[in-house]
Amino acid sequence: MLGADILIVDDDDNLREVVRYALDRAGFSVREATDGRHAMREFGTRAPDLVVLDVLMPEMDGIEVCRAIRRTSQVPIVFLSSRDEEVDRVLGLELGGDDYVTKPFSPRELVSRVKAVLRRSLPSTGRNEDDETVLRAGPIRMNPERHRVFVEEDEVRLTVTEFRLLQVLLRRPGRVYTRDELVDRAYPGNHHVSDRTLDSHVRRIRQKFRDHELDPVETVHGLGYRLRQMA
Repeated sequence: MLGADILIVDDDDNLREVVRYALDRAGFSVREATDGRHAMREFGTRAPDLVVLDVLMPEMDGIEVCRAIRRTSQVPIVFLSSRDEEVDRVLGLELGGDDYVTKPFSPRELVSRVKAVLRRSLPSTGRNEDDETVLRAGPIRMNPERHRVFVEEDEVRLTVTEFRLLQVLLRRPGRVYTRDELVDRAYPGNHHVSDRTLDSHVRRIRQKFRDHELDPVETVHGLGYRLRQMA
C-alpha cells in the first residue's frame, strides 16, 4: 500500500496542496491534475492506483471523469465534494465511486479513507478466508488473488468495493448478511459507510450481473442481503 500512486484531481490549488501534503506524509506517491481533462491525460499516461476526484469542476466535472474512467478501468475512486446532498453521494457511488468525502474534511480522515479503499483493492497474501482459493456459486467463478469474476466464460468487471461485497456473499451462498455485517466484512476499517452507500454498491453489482442475464443477489427485506442458491 505504501508508495501507491495517487492521482489528485481538483481545481482548487490550496486544497490540492493540503491533500498532497497529507498523502505524501502517509507514504504515497502523488500526482496532481487541475481539471477533468488534465486528469484524463494523466490517466492515459499512467494509470494510478487510486484517484481522489473532486465532483464540481469546470469544463469536465468529476462525474464525467468517473464515467470516462469506468469505460476502461476499475481503479478505486474516492470522490470529494462540497455538497453533502444524499442524491449527490448516491449518484457518485452509483457511477462506480468507492467512497465519498464531503468538504470540509480533515486530512487525517481523507488519508484513512484512502487507506481503507486501497486495502480492499489489494490481493490477500495470508492463508485465511481471503486467500486465492477460487470461489464458485452456480455459473459464477471468482478468483480473489487475480481480482477477476466470471459468469461462465464472460468476465464481469467490478470495482474493488463491489468485488469485496460479492466476495463476502460468495463465501456463504444462502446465508443472510445484515447491513452491519456486510459493512464490517466488506469495508474493513471504514466506519463511515451508510446503508444508502451499501445499497448503491449492491445495486451496481446486480445491474452488472443482469447484463449477463443473472441476478445473484437477493434482498431480504428488513434484514439485509444474501447470495441466491444456484445450481
